[in-house]
Amino acid sequence: MDNVWSVLITVVTVLGSATAFRFYEKRSMRKERDEDFIRHDCKDRISKLEALLAQSSKEKDEMRAQILELVGEVAALRVEIKYLTDKNRASI
Repeated sequence: MDNVWSVLITVVTVLGSATAFRFYEKRSMRKERDEDFIRHDCKDRISKLEALLAQSSKEKDEMRAQILELVGEVAALRVEIKYLTDKNRASI
């Protein structure tokens, strides 16, 4: 009778350990897939942010050039207004 109990306990232990092994194996695979997903998601986000940064840098440079051009035009208009004001005063 003791041998039967020993065999039964051994069978239950073996089946339980195999089930536990499969559980932990699936859990490990799921965790690895989640980490891969997060890694790829972060890479995609970084790529998009780098593209946006490059685009905004280009736009900033274009705006800076426009501002310099407008500053030059304002300076030229000031000179012209001063010349016309002086000419107008001289003719009065």
